[in-house]
Formats: sequence, C-alpha cells, structure tokens
Amino acid sequence: MNHTLLVVMLGLCSVTGLVLIALGLPGIWLIVAAVVGGGALTGFHAIGWGTIAIAVALALLGELFELWFGFGLARRYGGSKRAGWGALIGGLVGAVVGVPVPVIGSVIGGFVGALLGRVAATAAKMTLGIVIAVVAVFTVLR
Repeated sequence: MNHTLLVVMLGLCSVTGLVLIALGLPGIWLIVAAVVGGGALTGFHAIGWGTIAIAVALALLGELFELWFGFGLARRYGGSKRAGWGALIGGLVGAVVGVPVPVIGSVIGGFVGALLGRVAATAAKMTLGIVIAVVAVFTVLR
C-alpha cells in the first residue's frame, strides 16, 4: 500500500474517531482499528506491533480516564455514592446516568460532577486519540 494513501486513511479515520469521541461514542477504538488495519495492509512493516501496542495501551488509558473522571468528579462535587456509581456505569455505556436522590443539592452536585467528569473524560480521550494518530502517522512517514 502506498504510504501517502495510508496516511490519508489514518487521517480520515482519526478525524472521524475524534468526532465520535465528542459525541460520547467509542471513537478512540475506530482510531485503533485504523492503526491495526494499516498495519495489516502493509504486512506490519509500515506500522508494527509496537505501534499497535502503544495505540491499544493509550486507548485503554483513555477508557480508565473516562471511568475515573466520571466517578471521581461526581463524588467530589457532592454527588451521592449512587450518583458516583451512576456516572461510572454511564461512562461504561457512553452516557451519563442520572440517579435521583432526595436532597436537591446532592442532585445538582451529582449532575455537575458527572457533567464535569464527562467533559474531562472527553477531553482526555480526544487528546489520547490525537496522540495515537500522530504516533501512527509518524511511524508510517519515518
């Protein structure tokens, strides 16, 4: 496969993946799939197993960030344990889960924490998605 075509494919898949991340969908895994696909198309010469391992590790780190931010910030901003677990579970399925609690302050705190967690997780995953894309493109171009 032509290296220019591979770089264009990685770029398009990466941009699409970043848009999906912003929408709360698993776009980081689309970027990883593009890296693996690019490796397979070149017989793992242009993109080797080391680059693929880095991409997978960074994607897993992004998922951990999403879980941690969702749970941790919901708890920090006054959300109940149920709100924290709701944010954690919501991160797993790609959506924030609202948990009703009797005290309005806890509901607002849980919502703000879950919202901030979602924003922080999205920013972290988008940053890691960009890093994966840059590593893959520079690997192809070297």
